[in-house]
This record gives sequence, C-alpha cells and structure tokens, in this order.
Amino acid sequence: MRPRNDPGQYDELAGEWWRPGGTFELLHWLAASRAALVPPARRKQAVLVDAGCGGGLLAPHVAHLGYRHVGVDVRRAGLEQSVTRGLSPVGGDVTALPLATSCADVVVAGEILEHVTDLPGTVAELCRVLRPGGLVVLDTVNDTAVGRFITVTAGEGLGFAPRGLHDPALFVRPRRLIDEFRHHGVDLRVRGIRPTMTGLMRWLTRRPPPGGGPLGRIVPTVTTAVLYQGRGHKS
Repeated sequence: MRPRNDPGQYDELAGEWWRPGGTFELLHWLAASRAALVPPARRKQAVLVDAGCGGGLLAPHVAHLGYRHVGVDVRRAGLEQSVTRGLSPVGGDVTALPLATSCADVVVAGEILEHVTDLPGTVAELCRVLRPGGLVVLDTVNDTAVGRFITVTAGEGLGFAPRGLHDPALFVRPRRLIDEFRHHGVDLRVRGIRPTMTGLMRWLTRRPPPGGGPLGRIVPTVTTAVLYQGRGHKS
C-alpha cells in the first residue's frame, strides 16, 4: 500500500488531466478561479510561473493575458501534456525552483501547498523568483477538522479525489501561510472559496449542464474553513 501524498499517483492519473468530468474536474474550476485574479501583462515578455503546473490546466484561462507561461512540475507525464497547451515546461521541485531570482511577474501556486513537505522552503522559493511588485496567486486546503473531513473523508470517499492523494498533516492554516509570505515581503490576502453545489451534483451524476460548458465553477464564500484563495504583491 503506497503512502499518502505519493506524487507517483499523478503519473498513473495522467489520462485524467483533460478528461471532461474526470477525476480532475474540480481542478479545472479552481484553475479558472485563479486565472480570474491574474491581470493582463503590463510589459513585454512578462513571465507567469505556474508552480506545480500538472497537465497545464491554467493555460487556456491565461493565454490571452500576454505572459510567457512557464510551467514547473516534478512529474514528466504532466509536463508532457502542459506543452501541448502552450506552456514552456521546466522539470523541477517547488522547494528548489530551477529558475532565476526575480524572473517572474506572476507566480501561481494552485493546489500544491497542501502537498509540500517543506512549506517554509516552498514559500521562500515562490517569493524568490517573483519580481518586486510582482503578484502571487494561490489556493489550498485549510488545516481544520471540516477541511480534513470534506477533502479526505468525504472527498476521497465519494470519489471527488483519488484515495490517498492528500495527507491531511500537510494542510495549511491561512494565518501560517500569511506569516510565511510576510517573511519574504508579500502581503497575502485570503478569502474562502467553494465549488457550486449544482456543479458538484452534475459531476456526481455525470449530467452535463444545459448548453454545454464546464460542469461547475468556484465562487467566493464567507468561510476559509475548507478551501481558500490567496493573492498578494511583493514589496
């Protein structure tokens, strides 16, 4: 039996990245929600670093914004798919990004911080590659009883995520994340987010929405107890 949070699972699930209504459906909604926080590029040759890019789900949502989209991931199977979506692929770990200091205008870290075993080192790297004045956008799972229940007990149990994909010991409280980013000159602001209930029901029942399109989307909510989103600029 493999341990929880084994990154090798993503190789086995490589066929799910772009399968409509598949295992990673919710990640598509989250990618669209992150992209909505990214402004158009303000200079020529601006760079967006997509840390833990997986199969490149962010790509279609930011393609029109004018960035060179650089995707970093440790799993080759995901990177091979991200190339077909227009990313410039870089093999590497988010705890030691193989990128130059201050190279990025925007750094996006979507659904990876609940998987890293070295949170301070990861945050330090995300901030290191970010230019002064640059923007960081992220989302992750809160380290609460309800967060653990929804994500692991119910989420994995009902098939919203593969069993063993998450290790709840790695979930991150917003206050800790805010403090970590502040150490590196980023004033992170957070808000709670959630998937639409109609979208979740369509996903569970495999019923497409009228007129086609995504099954659901991510919307803001008053609580950060399960999922939350962060956005901040580097001083």
